[in-house]
Amino acid sequence: MIGAGSPVFEQLSDKLELVFKKLRGAGKLTEKNIKDALREVRQVLLAADVNYKVARDFIKAVQEKSLGQEVLQSIEPGQQIIKFVHDELVALLGGTAEPLAPIDKSPTTYMVCGLQGSGKTTLVAKLGLMAKRKNKKALLVAADIYRPAAVKQLKVLADQIDVEHFHIDGGKPPEICKKAVKYAEKNFIDLVILDTAGRLHIDDEMMTELEEVKSLTKPDEILLVADAMTGQDAVNVAREFHDRLAVTGVVLSKLDGDARGGAALSIRQVTGCPIKMASVGEKVSDLEPFHPDRLASRILGMGDVVTLVEKAGEAIDIEKAEKMQEKLLKAQFDFEDFLDQMAQLKKMGPLDSLMGMIPGAGKALKGLKVDEQQMERMVAIIKSMTAQERRQPQIIDGSRKRRIAQGSGNSVQSVNQLLKQFSAMQKMIGNISKRGFKGMPKGMMPF
Repeated sequence: MIGAGSPVFEQLSDKLELVFKKLRGAGKLTEKNIKDALREVRQVLLAADVNYKVARDFIKAVQEKSLGQEVLQSIEPGQQIIKFVHDELVALLGGTAEPLAPIDKSPTTYMVCGLQGSGKTTLVAKLGLMAKRKNKKALLVAADIYRPAAVKQLKVLADQIDVEHFHIDGGKPPEICKKAVKYAEKNFIDLVILDTAGRLHIDDEMMTELEEVKSLTKPDEILLVADAMTGQDAVNVAREFHDRLAVTGVVLSKLDGDARGGAALSIRQVTGCPIKMASVGEKVSDLEPFHPDRLASRILGMGDVVTLVEKAGEAIDIEKAEKMQEKLLKAQFDFEDFLDQMAQLKKMGPLDSLMGMIPGAGKALKGLKVDEQQMERMVAIIKSMTAQERRQPQIIDGSRKRRIAQGSGNSVQSVNQLLKQFSAMQKMIGNISKRGFKGMPKGMMPF
C-alpha cells in the first residue's frame, strides 16, 4: 500500500512538511518568501532523485500560480500554495488513474517486460491473481528462458494462486509466446500474461527479441516493470523500452523499499507513459491501481480516506460485521471476536500504512512504529486458549495461564498483560455501548 508512511516517500514527505510549516507560520506572504519556499521545494525534489527538468518545470508551474494577487491577499495563503503543489503533483503523476486494458475478449494478452531483477515474474503472478478475483481465467506464460529458475519460479507462483502455467522446454521466447496465445484461443482462456526475459542492462538483442514477441502476439497491454529502488535509472530504462516497444503502461515495483521516490515523480513526465499499477510488497496480493491524486495527498500528509474505505470494503465481511455490532451493543465482545477483528484488519495491509491514510494521523503518530510481532504474539496467546477461555476470560486462573503461556511460547507475564489490556478494552466498549454507536459504519470497532 503506497503511503507517505512507506519508506519510498517518507523522506520526501517529511522535508516538504518542514517547508510548508515555515509558510504557514509566516504572518503575511510576500513574493520573496514564496520564492524562497519554492526554492526549498525544488531542492527537496532533486534530493528525492526527481529528474532535473521535471523539478524545474514543476516549480515554475507552482510559482506562476502562487505569485498571483489573489493568493498574496487571501486569508490562508500558505494553504493555497500547498493546494497548488498538490495539484501540480497530481498532474506530474498523470492526472487521473489509467486502468489496465479490459479483459473483454478471449484471449486478452498482457506482455510484461523490464530488466532482470525488477520484479517481472512476481508481477505476472500478481496480475494472474487479480484476474482470478474478477472470475477471469488466466494463463501465466514462462518465456524467460535465460534467468536460472525463472520458469520454475513462475510455476510455483501459478500453483500457489491456482492459475494455469504454460511453458515449452527448449522453445525460444517468441515461439513460446505465440503458442501460448494459440493454446489460450482453443481453451477459452480470458487473459494471457507473458513473462518475457530481462537482462542486467538494455541490449539490442534483448529488444529485438521483445519486438518479435510483440509482433507475433499483438498484446493488448505492454507493461514495463520499473524498479523504484533504482531512481533515475528506472526513468532511463522506461524511456528506452518505450522508444522500442511503445509501452502502454508502467508498473512501479518495490515501492515498499527504502528509495527516494524520484522515479515515481519523474517517469510519467519524461516518458509520457502512464503509471498504471504499483507493486507494494512481496506477497502475490500486493498490487494496487495507481491513483495520482491519492498518492499526491499522501505525500503531502493529507491522508487517503478513499483507499482506506476501499480496503475496508474488500476486507470486511458485512454479515460478520453486523453480528459484531450487535455484540458490541450488548457489551459481549470476547477474545473470539478480537481474533476475528484482527484477521480482517490484517487483510487490509500493514497497520502503519493504514495509519498513513488517515488525515493527520501520520503527523500525530510520527515516530510510532506498529509492532507487528507483538500483535502476532497476542494472536498466539489467544489461539492457545480453549474456546471456553476465549469466551469467558475471567475463568483463566494461575494454572490456565501457565498452560497458555507454554502453549504459545510466551511468558505468564505476557499472558497477564494481555488479559489486563483486554479487560480495559471491554470496559471501554461497555461505556461506548451505553452512549451508542451513532454514525459508525456497521462492524467497525469504536477505537
